[in-house]
Amino acid sequence: MFSKACEYGIKATLFVAMQSLQERRVSLKEIAEEIDSPMAFTAKILQKLVKEHILGSVKGPNGGFKIAQEQLAKITLSQIVYAIDGDSIYRGCALGLPKCNEDKPCPMHDKFVDIRNNLSAMLEGTNLYELATGLETGLTWLKR
Repeated sequence: MFSKACEYGIKATLFVAMQSLQERRVSLKEIAEEIDSPMAFTAKILQKLVKEHILGSVKGPNGGFKIAQEQLAKITLSQIVYAIDGDSIYRGCALGLPKCNEDKPCPMHDKFVDIRNNLSAMLEGTNLYELATGLETGLTWLKR
């Protein structure tokens, strides 16, 4: 459903959010190891997230990535998805057809519209704070 970059972006952001609850910055290396992603690929993803003001970045020996605690409840999963994959998940065809619409629908169009709407509502209605606290308390996991 999401691109590999988007999956890594969500996982990286959740890891940073969890560490930010503890007022801790994390390095690129820590993030890449935690989400099992190649470091160069992770760096490109994190760059996009910093550019979109989802993550904060400080350079230097005590630097790293962090999210201000007051931002955790304001940042939604939809913002992360949009920063990495754009809005194609909200308007793309289930079969990947370039001109699928209500006038000329693909065989799955009507059913996929509902799925897309539900996905959009879930992504818009889910913030980093609720997901990070689930990770912090051990109710959910990023890695098995």
